[in-house]
Amino acid sequence: MDFMNKRTGLMVVFLFAAITSIYSQEEETANNLKYSVPFLTIAPESRGGALGDAGVATSPDVNSLHWNPAKYAFIEKDMGVAVSYTPWLKNLADDIQLAYLSGYKRLDKEQVISGSLLYFSLGQITFRNKFGDFYGQHLPNEFAIDLAYSRKFGPNFSGGVAFRYIRSDITGGGSYGGTEYKAGNSVAGDVSIYYRKPGIDIQEKEMDLALGLNIRNIGSKISYTTVKENFIPTMMKLGGSVDFHLDQYNSLMFTTDLSKLLVPTPPEYELDEDGNRVTDENGNPVIEDGMDPNVSVPQGMMQSFYDAPGGLEEELHEIKYSFGMEYWYQNVFAVRAGYFHEHQNKGNRQYFTMGVGLKLNIFQADLSYLVPRYQNHPLANTVRFTLGLDFAALEKENDK
Repeated sequence: MDFMNKRTGLMVVFLFAAITSIYSQEEETANNLKYSVPFLTIAPESRGGALGDAGVATSPDVNSLHWNPAKYAFIEKDMGVAVSYTPWLKNLADDIQLAYLSGYKRLDKEQVISGSLLYFSLGQITFRNKFGDFYGQHLPNEFAIDLAYSRKFGPNFSGGVAFRYIRSDITGGGSYGGTEYKAGNSVAGDVSIYYRKPGIDIQEKEMDLALGLNIRNIGSKISYTTVKENFIPTMMKLGGSVDFHLDQYNSLMFTTDLSKLLVPTPPEYELDEDGNRVTDENGNPVIEDGMDPNVSVPQGMMQSFYDAPGGLEEELHEIKYSFGMEYWYQNVFAVRAGYFHEHQNKGNRQYFTMGVGLKLNIFQADLSYLVPRYQNHPLANTVRFTLGLDFAALEKENDK
């Protein structure tokens, strides 16, 4: 049943465009990667958001599940929970928002379990039939539920796995243009490792060194119709951090993340003199340069390292860079800053970040702010809020 008017149809087209390239500022030479549910790639909490979207090798905290579940094995507390909220793309609309709930529980000295809920709302749209009559309203939304297990394998090394259920409902069902739409579902997992070496002496100062690797969203394709399946944003994140203990009151950390999406790069197709794609005897478009993107998930992950039509140079353009710095005073007050860089032909997200943190016995509050390099950018004025609760400190307060 066709129940969407032209205006609503344009809204749905916009939402589908947002799925595959919500951040892009495309140029003629752009060759953005194609994937669905991009909300999984957004930094959902304030600390990582203030560090230029870096977090795979930073010190463990309650929100480590998003960045690197293996970090939980080194967390000092027994139990914690945090909630984060981000008004997203507020320069485009005032009702798009991202919410994140995360928590962990230590089982023993080596093992930790954790979980999270990531919810993304795209605002409300109104449905009408072809005569303009009101048919109903829908709130397009996406969410992911995570469960993770982390374990120490030695004094300096840990590993973690996470399991994820993903649901994306952006149309509410129904038909448009003769195509039936439905909510998309997928399951995925993460595999991560973390290395931490504390107390390294450098010129009478102590330094902590950490390295991290996380391959996120290894999972099934997602589909909104019965005719096409899309990759989810499988991503490899590799990073390191150094934390200098300047004295008993001050510490300074520097961190860097390198990120690469493990999905196929769109090829260049052969065109005829009228600019239309040339097809073979089976009706498939003929690839002029690059590789066929219609492959399985494992094959797509492997060929993502060598399938770009621009060769090695284009493959290097697909690497995203995050840089962050964090200063703590008496482990009570933090100041953070960072920078995120994505090549102009692969999305063109380039922005500075900043933020602050405050620890108070039981609670920790964090805030971050994003400053794009370019004016009138849809990510401008992005603010993230995070509030964490330390259950160990809460128990101590109750025992007094």
